[in-house]
Amino acid sequence: MLITIIAAIIVTGIVAFLIVKYLPLKLRPILSILLLVLAIFLTWKIYDGVMKPINFHKNKVAVYEKVITKLKMIRDGQVAHKEVTGKYASTLSGLVQFIDTAQLALTNTTTIVEQINKGTRRQPIMVPVERRVTDTIGYESVLSKFEGRDYKNMATVPDTDKEFKIELSTVEKVIGLQVDVFFASISKTDILKGMDASLVKQELEANTTDEIKGELVSVGSLNEVTTGGNWPPSYDKNDRAKKDDN
Repeated sequence: MLITIIAAIIVTGIVAFLIVKYLPLKLRPILSILLLVLAIFLTWKIYDGVMKPINFHKNKVAVYEKVITKLKMIRDGQVAHKEVTGKYASTLSGLVQFIDTAQLALTNTTTIVEQINKGTRRQPIMVPVERRVTDTIGYESVLSKFEGRDYKNMATVPDTDKEFKIELSTVEKVIGLQVDVFFASISKTDILKGMDASLVKQELEANTTDEIKGELVSVGSLNEVTTGGNWPPSYDKNDRAKKDDN
């Protein structure tokens, strides 16, 4: 687009030169008006060319923030589900039901000192050894962690008719140890539907540290043990502000 605009400006300049040099005086007012219209059009195209990526970025971030809010709810629900049941939920509807009904155990961990015999029965050598003991002191509703959050609609991708895709798998963390993992995602194409196609295409190829890399917005992973999202820290600034307030 920029090349086209520059070429048009050059052509306009050449035409203006030719008008001044060769065009009869009686025709000059008409062409002057046409050139003025063309200048206004080119000015608008330049402004539009500058503002289009700026507005795209603004709208993109606003949409991403709503999507990431949902993904964080899915992440928090899955972490609680794993803590209570020992595994991740295979469906988002099941995760919502879990949040409505499940309880988290409240525990208290203390350190006690025991005398352990490091010798023999005839010649005991008593050595103090510390041991951590965890006791359950009560229960807390999982729902209490989702107060004020629209968790019942966590499966629905904002401003679309799509739902997040949820996948489960296992990853070998160390040799012989398989660990459960989950992955929730949505395509950027679905999120940015209706926006400028060329800018959406560029967004799908984003690979910088301050952007959401790749074609998906996601949380978790099927290749490594993590519950983190693929978005940059800038999308977590509101969470950090809330923690600071508390």
